[in-house]
Amino acid sequence: MKESKMTLYHEIHKLNRLGFNVSQIKRKAGVDRDTVRKYLRMDFEEMSEWTSALQNRTKKLNSHEEVIVDWLKEHPDLSSAQIEDWLLEEYPELKVGSSTIRLFVKELRDRYAIPKVKQSRHYEAISEVDMGEQIQVDWGQCWQMTVNKEKIKLYFICFVLGHSRYKYVEWLNRPFTTQDTTRCHEQAFRYFGGMTKEVMYDQDNLIAVSENAGDLILTSKFEAYQQARGFQVYLCRAADPETKGKIERVVGYVKGNFAKNRIYSDLDDWNQKCRNWLERTGNHKVHGTTKKRPDSVFLQEKAHLKPVSPFKTMDDPFDASIAIKIGKDNTIRYKGNRYSVPVGTYRSAGTNEVLLRVNHNELIVLNELNGEEITRHPLSSEKGKLIKKTNHGRDRSKTIQKYKEAMIALFEDQASASLYIEKVVEGHKRYARDQFIVLERAVQSFPEEREAALQKCIDEQLWSANDFRDVSQFLAKESIPISSDHLLKTTTDSAKLSASSITVSTRSLSEYTKLMRGEHQ
Repeated sequence: MKESKMTLYHEIHKLNRLGFNVSQIKRKAGVDRDTVRKYLRMDFEEMSEWTSALQNRTKKLNSHEEVIVDWLKEHPDLSSAQIEDWLLEEYPELKVGSSTIRLFVKELRDRYAIPKVKQSRHYEAISEVDMGEQIQVDWGQCWQMTVNKEKIKLYFICFVLGHSRYKYVEWLNRPFTTQDTTRCHEQAFRYFGGMTKEVMYDQDNLIAVSENAGDLILTSKFEAYQQARGFQVYLCRAADPETKGKIERVVGYVKGNFAKNRIYSDLDDWNQKCRNWLERTGNHKVHGTTKKRPDSVFLQEKAHLKPVSPFKTMDDPFDASIAIKIGKDNTIRYKGNRYSVPVGTYRSAGTNEVLLRVNHNELIVLNELNGEEITRHPLSSEKGKLIKKTNHGRDRSKTIQKYKEAMIALFEDQASASLYIEKVVEGHKRYARDQFIVLERAVQSFPEEREAALQKCIDEQLWSANDFRDVSQFLAKESIPISSDHLLKTTTDSAKLSASSITVSTRSLSEYTKLMRGEHQ
């Protein structure tokens, strides 16, 4: 360390003598400005004293050197992380960073000649499996940044065909259950267009209870599924990822190539982006081992897969579901009828598939990706019917409310305007929007008369935007002066506008036509 610092010192002073400034020396020496300034301020004697002091200074871990050396001699394969844990267990008051421990352990190994012993393993190349022979399955998880700048933990399951390396991936925002696992198998089989004779798994508690010396003990739910589908199960030996190297590499590939640095918005969007990635990259790029594109080899392997059909006898009702497309009008078709799903379920991009399950006399619609219920309808025995829930349409009440607020804002006397708008909507429920359009145009055409026309319509109970327009036009034509006090108070009878002084005339249809065209007499 002393030699390297002295070398840097000489280099910095040499560059300074050649006329380089601090910024130039910083770039050439590869150190920060403060270090350059610090070294330039010291002469040779000061630098020598400082480096010697560094060599002889006391380190935080010096008092623990003996015990660490004993640990290393007894266990040469100890990692610095394990040593850190043991130190904290023995000396809870110790405050030292991981990097400090790592460097100290490395220095002790060099000084006492205690190389780290690595457990050697012997590997052999595994023969390629035949087409349609095996699917490998494993789970993974990773942290992603959301659009809200928060972190979320996502979970995924990977399936890869052993021969072609053709892959399928599905994600959840919660840990997988056995039911999720069986559902994802069905999704993968549909994606592949069939299944293989054998499926290989890790020692996962969703699949197996015990390896039992080769006589596998599977979880009850998964065993029922496996027996119904009829594929063979191969469990990898515990802590031996090399026996399923293909899938281990796929899990890392998904994390590193698809998920890394990608921003998460919602689960459906994330799964769709992953499927797009599979088509674009995961299943299309040339594989490093086979030197072939997985999607090209898959075209040959697909012919060797066993065909699968929807379940009809499974006890788990979710597995008895069938996939069906959602129409653009947010309905699904089942036995000659259309059944609604909430507006927005159909998306312009994506597969737009849901799963249907019939339970007694009910049709249950499930999310294809996570199995959550979307809606349910009573089954209709008729044909050609639209079975629709009232809450599956757009929430028009919110739109009407916004219209109301916009109309009220057109007037100064908003209390009276609110009363009037409510009455207009009450009398013209089906044509509320049309009434609002007429009202807005009338206010824009006769802005000076709007308050007087509003008061007149309320007094005469003229609950129509057409009447408001006619009164506004009449007031503008006659130019009747109305005091502002009259609009705000009605305590003095003499200040009121007599109901008999203004009458709404009855006109012929031709006159109304002229008014709509803006032809004033």
